[in-house]
Amino acid sequence: MTDSWKLSGEVSQAAAQAALERQAQDEDWDSNFVVTAHEIAEARPEEWMVEGWLPRRPTASDRRALDALFAGAPGETPPSFEIEKLPPTDWVSLSQQGVEPIRAGRFHVHTPDHAPDPQAVNFCIPASQAFGTGQHATTAGCLAMLDRMKREGLVVRNHADIGTGTGLLAFAAMHLWPRAFATASDIDPVCLEVILDNASSNGVPLGEAEGMLTPTIADGMDDPLLRARGPYDLLIANILAGPLIDLAPEFAGATAPGGHVVLAGLLETQEAEVRAAYRRQGMRLALRLVRGDWSILWLRNRTIR
Repeated sequence: MTDSWKLSGEVSQAAAQAALERQAQDEDWDSNFVVTAHEIAEARPEEWMVEGWLPRRPTASDRRALDALFAGAPGETPPSFEIEKLPPTDWVSLSQQGVEPIRAGRFHVHTPDHAPDPQAVNFCIPASQAFGTGQHATTAGCLAMLDRMKREGLVVRNHADIGTGTGLLAFAAMHLWPRAFATASDIDPVCLEVILDNASSNGVPLGEAEGMLTPTIADGMDDPLLRARGPYDLLIANILAGPLIDLAPEFAGATAPGGHVVLAGLLETQEAEVRAAYRRQGMRLALRLVRGDWSILWLRNRTIR
């Protein structure tokens, strides 16, 4: 237990979502500084609350880092953040309060503070690792899309989750296609320990054989292990629109003819540009889902090699 501090301020929905995207792109962001966002009330969907949680008194540097997340937002200035000292507590658990479980298709994803669903396939993932507001919606969308793909009879023998973060989407794909080779990669070295911890707590086997998960740290597809284990029947990438566009040639090249790609982390307003980048690589839309303002895309590789 330690002293905890919270910064909170009201912003628009668009500004909150943009701030969460900027934080996700900031490789130097302090992992002890947890930022969340949520609607203030169901009847006021455009008004959001941003909250920053720290296990120390916020410094001037912390304030500047939080303000910088709102730089350049159209018509926005950084909110006036109120600072509150909280009673000695487990501040990470406190930052997770109010984070509801995800139920998507057959999957139920919950934090340690919530009970599993006996009628579902359960994964327990700490919210401080997994869920900002946008990530929560896109994660649910990806799980729903993978469930839909399985129900439509898709056969996958080799899949990879690129930008895996916690390993969750790789875990879900492993459940759906238990005899497939499975790979999970992320650019952030911190994620390797996170994946290993989550695999252990969720009973996911690690290794290089069929039905086992091979994690790696890699920048996009530029990794000897990722190249050696391809081509893939299924690539999953829940990241951001910019990297998805940049990675289109690499993803297309790593996908087997007739293979599939699930893309997420893009707003509906960014969808046309993302789809155009993949269309140029011979990939065509099979299905799209929308969760809030976020699009989830299922693309098929029509290229014949």
